Amino acid sequence: MNQPIELQRSFWNEWNAHNRETRLSDVSEDQRTLVVEWLRGLGRTGLDVLEVGCGAGWLCPSLARFGRVTATDLSDEVLARARERMPDVQFVAGDFMELEFEPGGFDVVIALEVLSHVSDHDAFVAKMARLLRPGGVLLLATQNRPVLEKYNTVPAPKPGNLRRWFDRDELSALLAPHIDVSEIRTITPVASKGLLRLVAGRQTKRFWRAVTGRLLENTLAKAGLGWTLMVRGQKKAVSAQLQS
Repeated sequence: MNQPIELQRSFWNEWNAHNRETRLSDVSEDQRTLVVEWLRGLGRTGLDVLEVGCGAGWLCPSLARFGRVTATDLSDEVLARARERMPDVQFVAGDFMELEFEPGGFDVVIALEVLSHVSDHDAFVAKMARLLRPGGVLLLATQNRPVLEKYNTVPAPKPGNLRRWFDRDELSALLAPHIDVSEIRTITPVASKGLLRLVAGRQTKRFWRAVTGRLLENTLAKAGLGWTLMVRGQKKAVSAQLQS
């Protein structure tokens, strides 16, 4: 169900101010680590990078190592403060689906935990693909529906918070018309209920890290039990031809 954009803006201004402006979760830290790893794997600098749904801009300093960064979010108040902290990043406040960017203007588009909070998922993916240059790279993270539903107690969404989670197959099908997926994996096991909480609970995780390092977490993630689905892919050549 859609909600007025002003209500969504108000929600995300408040949420980011009380969360991403003050701290990062393990989930976000792990997402950043993998994004940086994937960008390094491109073996290039001087990239034109667009981050969609950047929140408080916590990822932008890491992205800036690889080129010019444009970052957009609905949270206009939060971005005003981010501009003061990071003047070298071009922050653009507004509804991504209404903002105008040059088609084919970016080498990399990144969207971390944004997909589940938009009203039209097909249009959202299509627009990100349209903004990529031929062969451009999409890096995307979204919540892993089976893990959130089976192993976690998540509060109901508040007014202004759209929510629609995906599983691996649903995400692959959504991306298929526009993106050739090179890699899809889960990261960061988190659980607050069920047997999984004994090894992936926020408190028990500390014990298992002390015993095994991150071996157990990595094993659970490879088994598909991570909180986050992470995707690395390239713009389809067919999409590039249709949009030229």
